[in-house]
Amino acid sequence: GEPIPVEKTPGSEVIGGTVNKNGSIKVRILRVGEETVLSQIVKLVEQAQASKPSVQRIADLISAYFVPAVVMVAVVTFFVWYLGFDSTFVKALLTAVSVLVIACPCALGLATPTAVMVGTGKGAENGVLVKSGEALEKSGKITVLIFDKTGTITEGKPEVTDYLILEDMTESKNIEILKAVYSIELLSEHPLAEAITSSILERFPEVEKVEVSHFEALAGAGVRGNVNGDTYFVGVLKEGISEARVDDNVESNGSLLQMIEERKREGKTVSCVVVNNRLVGAIAIQDKLKEDAKETVRLLTRSGIKVYLVTGDNKVTAESIGKEAGIEPQRIYAEVSPQEKAGVVKKLQENGEIVAFVGDGINDAVALAQADIGIAIGSGTDIAIESADIVLMKGSVRNVLTAIDLSQKTIRKVWTGFFWAFIYNVIGIPVAASGYLRPEFAGMAMALSSVSVVTNALLLNRYKPPGNY
Repeated sequence: GEPIPVEKTPGSEVIGGTVNKNGSIKVRILRVGEETVLSQIVKLVEQAQASKPSVQRIADLISAYFVPAVVMVAVVTFFVWYLGFDSTFVKALLTAVSVLVIACPCALGLATPTAVMVGTGKGAENGVLVKSGEALEKSGKITVLIFDKTGTITEGKPEVTDYLILEDMTESKNIEILKAVYSIELLSEHPLAEAITSSILERFPEVEKVEVSHFEALAGAGVRGNVNGDTYFVGVLKEGISEARVDDNVESNGSLLQMIEERKREGKTVSCVVVNNRLVGAIAIQDKLKEDAKETVRLLTRSGIKVYLVTGDNKVTAESIGKEAGIEPQRIYAEVSPQEKAGVVKKLQENGEIVAFVGDGINDAVALAQADIGIAIGSGTDIAIESADIVLMKGSVRNVLTAIDLSQKTIRKVWTGFFWAFIYNVIGIPVAASGYLRPEFAGMAMALSSVSVVTNALLLNRYKPPGNY
């Protein structure tokens, strides 16, 4: 699930679903059926989903007390009028019926489902698919939001970020080198080669393909080939010395090596360009942060939500991406397994936090299910989408803000719906019990209360996603 390929050697473990980009491999199966990692993830997802407490609807709770209370009021009204005021049976009965009619819980029952229906509809219109009313209700209450890294707050594919070329080289010489690099990398199937060739074409339109001879792909190191009589190598160096499978007498340049080490500390992968055993430049590659990620983190933090980054990627890359996004260092967890991601969520929940987790991969499924609100990126895997409560169909993390904002506004509409339902009862029941409200007028008032509640909910149709949360 990582954008930068991970080198494997004989004896290394691989997980089902791993993609092999170069050459061929033989794999010995150690676990099958229920013992596989995928089966364990599915089992953990099911356990997490089953352990979620179901939240009883507010309206149901109120109705459980409201309806019996109204019936009692109507019965008391009947006997007070019939026995206390010495009224006729018909007069006492009509007064009691008026109380029952004006207090009909129709409006109360409409308040929640109508607002939720409109809220989920507006969410879908804005690229936020909410799977349940419970998810919509909880989204506005979250106190912690955890991001996965790859494919969630990053693009999920390697992209060139820097071209490091020696300053004493002329522009024409640089273009000559880039032509050779472009032509050699075109012959490679490696994801980093694809990133380099597409970037060169985009940034340097004058670069064109040239003839390459003696091309060789060096597993775990890079590529090599001859262009116009010069031998080029494009790949990784360690502390200024090339991999063992490449010539050992690469001439190093101090300032360039320093820049390379700086890029490595930033969590970037650096492909060095070597011509005739002389280090002449380098190309830095990284899975870039999504354009809206930094602003989203800033707005979430400003609203009082604590933002975390939890990833299986290495610590250097995680800290670099987290720093760029504006996430506090102590809230960055790197090199964690799928089970450990869920463990981070559970620990925060035990501390009283309401946790939302945003992810896109199979390895996020357990954490998505464990979280109070699981939010999946729509371009992610099926198991992540299935485990989540909310799906961001447009793939933009900024839509997290829309989900939170829409939840808060929807719940506000639920409460204002309750207000309109109760205001008619608070005013109408005493008037009806006093004998000043005939049953037919009580029915009209009851219908008007339902209309008020529905109209209140329909006002959500004017909802616009937050421009400045």
